[in-house]
This record gives sequence, C-alpha cells and structure tokens, in this order.
Amino acid sequence: EVQLVESGGGSVQIGGSLRLSCTGSGFTFAGSAMAWYRQGPGNTCEVVSFIESDGWEYYIDSVKGRFTMSQDSDTNTVYLQMTSLKPEDTAVYYCAAGFTGSRTWERGRACGPWVGYNHWGRGTQVTVST
Repeated sequence: EVQLVESGGGSVQIGGSLRLSCTGSGFTFAGSAMAWYRQGPGNTCEVVSFIESDGWEYYIDSVKGRFTMSQDSDTNTVYLQMTSLKPEDTAVYYCAAGFTGSRTWERGRACGPWVGYNHWGRGTQVTVST
C-alpha cells in the first residue's frame, strides 16, 4: 500500500521560512515523479511544484525563487523548502505521487486523484500571518 505522510507545517510571520517533508512508502521512490500541491481558502487545488521522473522541475510563478523542491531517495523523502513566505501562501500543502501522465486543474475543486496523481498524503497546514 502506498502511503505519503507530510510534516513540517506551522504558523509563521511574513518573510519566515518552513521546510515541508513528505515520506513515502510502498513504492519505488527513486525516479518517481513527485509533486506538491496546496489548497487555500478558495478551496482550489493548486500545483506548487513537481519533479518529473527525469529530474526536471517545475514551479508556479508565484513561488519561483522562494520555494525549492528536493528529494532524498535514501530516505524516501521529498522536501519543499519555503522562504520569504507571504499570506497568500497560507494553505494545506499536499504531497502527491503516482503520476497518471497528465495534470488538470479546476477552480474550486479540492485536491485528489483527478488532478493527475494517484496517491496523496493527508496534508499539512501552513499559515502565514502579518
């Protein structure tokens, strides 16, 4: 059974930093396409970043230069280092694996396998306050 467990969320002030972790089990981690999504107050599931199986990385424009995704195959863990946090980064952050081959998006729809990844963690809350 594939399991993903996120940790590292919390409450920080504007400009603060957090490092999210996602530890996976039940699948071959090395070379797997992994992703971080978030779901904010608007309840729309938004991709934050992803790593393809060939190592290519993607970040949404709003986090470029502030967030960095990395993975450690030895510990089956993927990380999201977040710096210069802003109030608009407030959301529940989810780790996803098991890429289906295509990604999709729909305003107001919560995160789940329909997005393009079969496996999801339960999420970790990040709150950025003034």
